[in-house]
Amino acid sequence: MPFFDPQPVPSGGLHATSTDRNRGPILDVLRRVLPRTGLVLEIASGTGEHTAFFAPALPALRWQPSDASATYLDSIRAWSAASGADNIAPPVLLDVERQPWPVTRADAILNINMIHISPWSTTEALFRGAARVLPPSGALFLYGPFKRDGQHTAESNQTFDERLRGEDPRWGVRDLGDVETVASSAGFHLAEIIPMPANNFSLVFQAVSTPR
Repeated sequence: MPFFDPQPVPSGGLHATSTDRNRGPILDVLRRVLPRTGLVLEIASGTGEHTAFFAPALPALRWQPSDASATYLDSIRAWSAASGADNIAPPVLLDVERQPWPVTRADAILNINMIHISPWSTTEALFRGAARVLPPSGALFLYGPFKRDGQHTAESNQTFDERLRGEDPRWGVRDLGDVETVASSAGFHLAEIIPMPANNFSLVFQAVSTPR
């Protein structure tokens, strides 16, 4: 069984249990696909635990956490402070569907576990906004569960999908082909599909052209 090293939850911080499981494997991918230097914009940072884990491990990068909910900003600040890293910017309120974004330029964008717990319009807005913010060849990294060719990759994902749609019919595990179509229309190429633990995937998109 994989070894997890949960960090103490700082005062004012919130904790997502899935972070303990997925942050290490995600970091392994990020070490390879992110630029060596520059600004990484994390969209939908949630509790802030991912940025607090990645920033000390990749100190040559500047990290900009954000979230659409002001409720999470205090948690992001708490985890950022607890990390001891000096390369994390103060979190900003960012809703992908509200233009202009408060961050107008980034060298890479990170988005973990968002598009299945939000309306499909947020996926479309994510790619449109990323096209405005990223330079040519800039990376947009997505992580989460995805269907492939209309089929779930595991029974547990189907159960998860049904639960999500029961909570909100606008939510649900997205089909990789549908995501790729939206990405292409915004000027992105799906450069890599990386199977991850717990039936998830890392997707690496690259900006290749002006959005249509």
